[in-house]
Amino acid sequence: MSEQSPLIAAPKKRGRLYAIIAAALVVVIAIVVGIFIATNNSNAAPTDAASNGITEGKGSAADPVKIGVVGASDPYWAEYKAAAAAEGISVDVIDFASYELPNPSLTEGELDLNQFQHIVYLAQYNEAAGEDLTPIGATAIYPLALYSTQYESVEDIPEGSTVAVPNDASNLARSLLVLQSAGLIELTGGGSIFATLDDIDADNSKVTVTALEAALAPTSLPDVAAAIINNDFVADAGLEFSDAIATDDPADPNALPYVNIFAAQAGEADNELFQKLVEIYQTTKAVQDGVLETSGGTAELLQTPVEDLVASLAKVQSDIRAQG
Repeated sequence: MSEQSPLIAAPKKRGRLYAIIAAALVVVIAIVVGIFIATNNSNAAPTDAASNGITEGKGSAADPVKIGVVGASDPYWAEYKAAAAAEGISVDVIDFASYELPNPSLTEGELDLNQFQHIVYLAQYNEAAGEDLTPIGATAIYPLALYSTQYESVEDIPEGSTVAVPNDASNLARSLLVLQSAGLIELTGGGSIFATLDDIDADNSKVTVTALEAALAPTSLPDVAAAIINNDFVADAGLEFSDAIATDDPADPNALPYVNIFAAQAGEADNELFQKLVEIYQTTKAVQDGVLETSGGTAELLQTPVEDLVASLAKVQSDIRAQG
């Protein structure tokens, strides 16, 4: 029996050898599969900003681009951040409760960009503060519109009729420019952001204009041919934005100063990263749809050339200085 023992034990040794070989094969296969997956993943589209994005410096997770806005709770800002992240750019949207704060914060370097104002507002800030913030991209124009409960179009308004406009200085001037664009009045010298009722050329205007407190313009509609009504009071007047019979014309040079913009410090005007962020805003459908929805469909989305924005800013600032 002692001579037979090896014959009985031999299969056990072979079993252990097969087990070792099988285990080795499993390891080899796992390594090969792992290499294959890793190779394929290296060629695949990245799944998040960290895998293909900016890893250091401005735009990285450690140093996100800070954009100051008024109304960061608007849903399209979340869409914007997601779109930027998909391009590998980290963005922080900083909310401000007051319009007076984002420009000083940008001047002091607490922000990299801001997006809340039109060109007129920026011009007034630059002149008052002695600064040189500059537009680097357009977003939209939010129109100031003309409404009527008596006439369905501007062409239907009879000559000699009265049209009401808000009496506060900035809205008054802009309202007169809207009426001029609609062919209802003519302003001496073509008008400006400082236009007043005295600038109306009565001999070449179709209607007369009366100025009222903005909140009273809606209630004046039964007594006038039409009225310029601020967006804030349209719903209160029982009107829809779609009821407007005339608005700012984005193609009109007189409307250009009211285009909303991304602003940066002058030294960052050519910053490619910041320009990319403007492009993301202008071309991301979810963002653009969100802007329209938030504005009740009234926003006119724009991609105005930056050189036109800069030229408009320079003109407005020149006009402000000329006013003394």
